[in-house]
Amino acid sequence: MRPERGNAHEADAPDARHGFWWREFPGEEASVPAARSWARGLLAIRLAPGTLDDVLLLLSELVTNAVAHSDSGRTAGGRVTVHLGDDPGGVHVEVTDDGSATSAPAVHVPDADDDGGRGLWLVALLATAWGTSRHDGEAGRSVWFRVAHR
Repeated sequence: MRPERGNAHEADAPDARHGFWWREFPGEEASVPAARSWARGLLAIRLAPGTLDDVLLLLSELVTNAVAHSDSGRTAGGRVTVHLGDDPGGVHVEVTDDGSATSAPAVHVPDADDDGGRGLWLVALLATAWGTSRHDGEAGRSVWFRVAHR
């Protein structure tokens, strides 16, 4: 369930320890630490340290990919939207970008000396579940993951 566009939102939840939030960031490199800081501020009191570390690492990888490999980072005014959800089963994170006509998310097994290419490999390794989706009739793509509470 997604709220309408607007400010960060905490859904009405029977347990105040859980919630749902979202925020848009500019399609630029500075949005990677900004998204990580925003998520840490929301989740640090809700998650065990190991779970929080995994969520922040994977979020950073997805925002980096959105900025580096989609039109969000290639065109003026590009945006990246991050959705965070925390419920009794775990944390759900979804990163939506402006899509790309030349690339699609794919897991690549990196060589030990590769400088990059580990983003989705790490997501596949650490997340409980993950996937991608295109937005019918709209430009854009989402990559999501779920990490179970520990």
